[in-house]
Amino acid sequence: MTVTEQDLADIQARLLTFMDQHIYPNEQRYHDQLNGLADRFSTVPLMEELKALAKAAGLWNLWMPADHGGLTNEQYSPLAEIMGRVLWSPEVFNCNAPDTGNMEVFLKYGTEAQKEQWLKPLLDGEIRSSYAMTEPDVASSDATNVRTRIERDGEDYVINGRKWFITNAPYERTKILIVMGKSDPDNANRHLQQSQILVPKDTPGLTVIRPLTTLGYDDAPLGHAELLFENVRVPKENILLGEGRGFEISQGRLGPGRIHHCMRLIGCAQRALELACQRVTRRETFGRMLADHQSVLEDLAKSFSEIEQARLLTLKTARRVDELGAKDARDYIAAAKITVPLMAQTVIDRCMQIHGAGGLTADYPMAEAFNYARWCRQADGPDQVHMMALGKQIIKRFSA
Repeated sequence: MTVTEQDLADIQARLLTFMDQHIYPNEQRYHDQLNGLADRFSTVPLMEELKALAKAAGLWNLWMPADHGGLTNEQYSPLAEIMGRVLWSPEVFNCNAPDTGNMEVFLKYGTEAQKEQWLKPLLDGEIRSSYAMTEPDVASSDATNVRTRIERDGEDYVINGRKWFITNAPYERTKILIVMGKSDPDNANRHLQQSQILVPKDTPGLTVIRPLTTLGYDDAPLGHAELLFENVRVPKENILLGEGRGFEISQGRLGPGRIHHCMRLIGCAQRALELACQRVTRRETFGRMLADHQSVLEDLAKSFSEIEQARLLTLKTARRVDELGAKDARDYIAAAKITVPLMAQTVIDRCMQIHGAGGLTADYPMAEAFNYARWCRQADGPDQVHMMALGKQIIKRFSA
């Protein structure tokens, strides 16, 4: 199915209407329900209500790749930006991380049995999933460092190790984890030492040690957890793609995921800018509206310009992924991943400052969005790793 410009304009218009009618008016209700839960990592009733409305409106699984009947990355970009304006809203449309990336793993690499058992309920929004790669005891910015062991034992694999900052792991709806570990640690090729394997969350020996916070936020109900795997045994059929293919899978998964974060962060920054523009026309200092102060105008002008630059870079990156694939577009993926989270952090910080003390509170969405931007500078590879990789590519390209 080819999605035309008119089709895309229609989807975007319906999404904007849905946000106006059902998301923005329910922001306080969502947080009230979340804070009223006995377990902060259980289901917010409003989420299920809104998911049903999104399905009925045809705004479901908007992330679906073009080669599976959905949108190109470039077409999806403005939709992800719109959803990113409210941090919890992507789940309403079944477009939240890490589930979109995990669903794409199942689409690309899963067996028919794995798709039936796990992909189908994920696509229906009935369950959630986690991607367990990062570890506390090694620098996980180099994925070949992982120490978690995946060892063959007869008809099973046995998993031992510790993971942390595993998004969705505390969430009661999460039922399946994709776990990265070493199955062949002595292989001379460091990129063939790893495998990825499916571990149901209720498997004996898997313990959720604790939910973690980032700058004090627990990101409930999804959360990020520390996990312990102690002789976790799963059948050999749970291996993804085959032994030694873990690094290959992670590279195929993380490329699109990185730019999805960038798309959502642009939405965060854009909303913060709009709120700041409203603020400066309603507050006075020293006998003048904030909008009349030169320093405020300069901050708004810089923020507008930086958002536009980041948006264009992200759109160009998305187009290159569509045309070349994630592997051959890794230069632009790295450039976007370096640029956009830092841009969002900077812009949101200015907008918080314009809001005064209130900007630091939960009365506005900016503080939580700032936290999201800040941890995105670590997630899916820290800034320094992407700069190092991009720098090497640039030297190779222009020194030849």
